[in-house]
Amino acid sequence: MDRAAARAQPGLPPPAGLLTLPAVAPTREGVRLRFRVQPRAARTELTGLHGSEIRVRLAAPPVDGAANDALIRFVAERLGVARTRVAITAGQTARSKVLSVTGVTVADAAAAFGVPADG
Repeated sequence: MDRAAARAQPGLPPPAGLLTLPAVAPTREGVRLRFRVQPRAARTELTGLHGSEIRVRLAAPPVDGAANDALIRFVAERLGVARTRVAITAGQTARSKVLSVTGVTVADAAAAFGVPADG
């Protein structure tokens, strides 16, 4: 089974050999968060997990960085930190994004997004 086939079958565990990264992971400065974004939704809201990514619906359209800005604002508000402490480190133009947040613990981030602290 190739990687595309593994992604196409939600609810099944990934095939052996594929690395699955946790939705919330520690870094030296804070945490790394993995998101799956649905732009242009009716409202901005947290909708749970999508595999090992935190799924978020954003009211902003994916035009001129508006959805990225909305995601940064949403994450900063949920964690109670300044927007300057949140940065998109991967996935600028993709639905799957990796964000880094400084000054936040894994436990605080996991609680804010309703995911297990170990992933």
